[in-house]
Amino acid sequence: MRTIILAIFCVLCLGLSLDALSLNGQRTWRANRKEAAAAPRGEKLLKRVRRGWMWNQFFLQEEYTGSDYQYIGKLQSDQDHGNGLVKYVLSGEGAGTIFVIDENNGDLHATRRLDREEKAFYILKATVVNKRTGQKLEPETEFIIKLHDINDNEPHFSQEVYTGTVPERSDIGTSVIQVTATDADDGMYGNSAKLVYSISQGHPYFSVDPNTGVIRTALGPGDMDREQRENYQVVIEAKDMAGQRGGLTGTTMVNITLTDVNDNPPRFTQSIYQFRVPESSKSGTPVGRIRAADKDVGKNAEMYFTIVSGDGLDTFDIFTDKATQEGVITVSKPLDYEKKPSYTVEIQVQNTQIDPRFMSAGSKDMATVRIAVEDEDEPPLFDKDSYLMEVKEDAAVGTALGSVSAIDPDGARSIVKYAIDRRTDMDHLFNVHPENGSVFLLKSLDREEAAWHNISVIAIELRKSVGGGCLQKNVYSKSALNVPQYNSRQSSHVSVFIHLLDVNDNAPTFATVYETFVCERTKAGQRIQTVSAVDADEPSAGHKFFFSLAPEGTYRSNFTIRDNGDSTASILTRRASYSRLQQSMYLVPVVITDGDFPMQSSTGTLTVRVCTCDREGNMELCNAQPLSSAPGLSTGALIAILLCAIILLMIVVLFTALKRQRKQEPLIISKEDVRDNVVSYNDEGGGEEDTQAFDIGALRHPQSTAILEESTKQRRDIIPTDTLLYAPYRQHGSCSSGLVLDNDCNPTAPPYDSLATYAYEGAGSVAESLSSLGSMSSEADQDYQYLSDWGPRFRKLADLYGAEDSDFS
Repeated sequence: MRTIILAIFCVLCLGLSLDALSLNGQRTWRANRKEAAAAPRGEKLLKRVRRGWMWNQFFLQEEYTGSDYQYIGKLQSDQDHGNGLVKYVLSGEGAGTIFVIDENNGDLHATRRLDREEKAFYILKATVVNKRTGQKLEPETEFIIKLHDINDNEPHFSQEVYTGTVPERSDIGTSVIQVTATDADDGMYGNSAKLVYSISQGHPYFSVDPNTGVIRTALGPGDMDREQRENYQVVIEAKDMAGQRGGLTGTTMVNITLTDVNDNPPRFTQSIYQFRVPESSKSGTPVGRIRAADKDVGKNAEMYFTIVSGDGLDTFDIFTDKATQEGVITVSKPLDYEKKPSYTVEIQVQNTQIDPRFMSAGSKDMATVRIAVEDEDEPPLFDKDSYLMEVKEDAAVGTALGSVSAIDPDGARSIVKYAIDRRTDMDHLFNVHPENGSVFLLKSLDREEAAWHNISVIAIELRKSVGGGCLQKNVYSKSALNVPQYNSRQSSHVSVFIHLLDVNDNAPTFATVYETFVCERTKAGQRIQTVSAVDADEPSAGHKFFFSLAPEGTYRSNFTIRDNGDSTASILTRRASYSRLQQSMYLVPVVITDGDFPMQSSTGTLTVRVCTCDREGNMELCNAQPLSSAPGLSTGALIAILLCAIILLMIVVLFTALKRQRKQEPLIISKEDVRDNVVSYNDEGGGEEDTQAFDIGALRHPQSTAILEESTKQRRDIIPTDTLLYAPYRQHGSCSSGLVLDNDCNPTAPPYDSLATYAYEGAGSVAESLSSLGSMSSEADQDYQYLSDWGPRFRKLADLYGAEDSDFS
């Protein structure tokens, strides 16, 4: 009903507007006609132009709902005399589709319903033409059709749902959020787009500004408590027509959350807490957790705990678990049930961040914590964390170095035995008395080998017997890791550091090997060397050495010693001339004595070589043994060079031998068998005695061979050594001279011929064959004097074969 009334009201307003515009248009057109008529002929009017149209602007109501075309207005030209010769033509936006014109009378209509929010106005053009000729009677004129707005759009908010926050306990009027709505209607005319905001849900907590849409708190700090209510839903309305009746309305939802402020202190969930902890707990072991509740959240609920009083103030500690905000009590010092079985402490809790608007600095809570210590069977406890013992290095075996002491901390006070952890004393240098803990020596010590020894002593509780409750008899074992009567689970270790004190038991020696020389021409009292000494001992006051000549070198000495008083000495010449040819080297015995007690001394021999020097005293020539400081190659370098030369020479000889071996001819050239057994050698060998060949004759005469073996018990192919060293005594005159004949006449020789073929014998040799096997008769006398003409190589052979038989008798 309101919509119908609004439409009638708009139509009336539109009609009045059209009449006024029509009257205004007619007046304008008539005024133009009068001005044109009053103007002088031939004079142009600059300010006004003749207009033949009665309309230049039309108005049309949007959202027309009628069934017929909506009438807009009438176009009329002064060229239209009503005789039907004028034709109206329309062009421009929507011409012919949205807008149509009656070409005979100029009536303008809209063919459909239009929406101003889609398009607010249209620009069209119209002209008048002669129907017969088609010529334009008027120039084309532009006009506008505007749409009149009606309130057909409701307000729309920019968001369907808004989210806002405001701190709890805020003052009245605190801004929360601003909502904004828009209206598509024309805001230039009327109140169709003028909006007013109101709250329809959310009273009495919030309010909204009707003009700006700003939502504010409506209650005081005491009523806006997050812990009581945290979330609120507020419905906001936006109404057009300035909120008047008949206006359209849009709504939106606003979710408002109260944010937390630190307005609540933490409170313990209980006033007394009780915990138990074993006495063997190490430092940092958790004892228990206590909890405090805080209604606030986030950083406002963070808290910290402190131990403020009680007898366990220094024994326990507490920290806050950041994940759970719980207080964790831990052990800070060792516990001892026998000394103190229980503790009571007072613990305080408060927020880490305090808001002074709501809480004072004294917003704290207190709780009592009782901690009971549980008794446990503890291992023995040494009276020290470690022990330091000192002993002189010359202490005798069995000397006591010190003692360790441990007791059973339990109330039972079990007997404690001691042993050495042999893993720390593999050489068995020390031992400990199992009863009183006295540490003593098992072997002699030497500070110069090791000045410190670190061992570990074990204290073990003695087990009790199962039957009568008596202690078992202790049988001490050298192995600390294999003591069956000890409870290995109830044992403890302690470190014992043993420092060996120095005793002056080492004699000083020369600091280095000195290579000293003296010039042949020198001066008496000339310093030729400065010597110093070293000592393996370490006296507390530092080393002090004294030097002197040994008694055997004092008399008739060619050199003297001067002690410099700073643990060094100078070797001085005693005369002005030395001769390298007469004596090239002198030995100077030097006695070195230390200054500690008991005094130790040693005699060092200084070797002084006599050398030829230049005028400046620089050495030029010494004896055969070179000095390392002299110019040239050292002894080591010369030896290395000599070894390299020997190795190279051996390589050359080896290659030469291999090359010659490749060039040798085969040992047996002829294929004829000259005897039963032929032994071939690859080298010269040692002659007939150097054969290991197989004896074919032994196969042909097995019986004689067996008889001979039984008589001689010797190998038939081996000649006795004495027959090779000495020429045999020939008893038969038929045996002539010559090595082959001697072999034949030797009764100990094998009863067969043996031919030894050498690499340089036979047809390949310039001396031809030397064997008697190839001659006509081995008994005939031959002249071997031609062998002397072959050169020195065959001279001995010529002497051997050219000798008479009497030479061998």
